Amino acid sequence: MAFENPSRDEIKQILQEAGTIAVVGLSDDPSKVSHQVSAAMQAKGYRIVPVNPNAESILGEKAYPSLKDVPGPIDIVNVFRRPEHTPPIAEEAAAVRAKTLWLQLGIVNDEAARIAQEAGLTVIMDRCIKVEDSILLPGGKA
Repeated sequence: MAFENPSRDEIKQILQEAGTIAVVGLSDDPSKVSHQVSAAMQAKGYRIVPVNPNAESILGEKAYPSLKDVPGPIDIVNVFRRPEHTPPIAEEAAAVRAKTLWLQLGIVNDEAARIAQEAGLTVIMDRCIKVEDSILLPGGKA
């Protein structure tokens, strides 16, 4: 069976209910897309948790080496890593009981999707969270 992303209404609900977004592969370089997208989401009211083993802090938030090191619940795991690196991230997202695994625009991995779905996570692939948020919640989360 071919993978299908959730409907626009379902994605809108995910974004409305999300508070914490753990960003795997978030760069501390402001010229990188992961940094720009995360800064925009932070400005819209989401709590961004950087997951980058090579950084102390990004966007004013403490960075963590892995998802398992992040304290507290995670609503969305937003992934900025190459597709071949996503299955272990899906396993970690499942282990920390995140609600959604979101693979950014251009990132698709059926194995990662299967791992996350079997663990009960909603999976979104090949979509930009910033674009979806701008379209579905133009006025912000409130």
